[in-house]
Amino acid sequence: MNVQKNAECHKQSLGVVAESLYLINLLLLPGLAFLILAWLYFKYENRAPSLAGCHLRQTFSASIWAGLLLVFVNGVIILGMGYKTPYTWLIVIPNFIICHSTLVLLGIFGLVRALDGKRFKYPFIGPSC
Repeated sequence: MNVQKNAECHKQSLGVVAESLYLINLLLLPGLAFLILAWLYFKYENRAPSLAGCHLRQTFSASIWAGLLLVFVNGVIILGMGYKTPYTWLIVIPNFIICHSTLVLLGIFGLVRALDGKRFKYPFIGPSC
């Protein structure tokens, strides 16, 4: 019984770490947390238990999409409309706030599901598990 519970905890812990790194990447240490998440992804992508592998794939994919949404899209808007135009900031700031808040909220949902030992798929951006 204890061995089975320990194995379940190990399956769950990698998923919790992946979801935590996703949130840390968005909120505390952008870039550094992504590098650690990418290292975990490439190290365990084929060896991780099903549940942990699902969370790992989801968070790695969502982190890439988050980077594209938050950096690339806003960069294109700023370059296209000009840095000094006030209309640029009327688009960039709400776009950043809405996208960032949504990605953080989805990360919290993913972390809760990982802590509960259940799968989570990021809507629109997450690969199938």
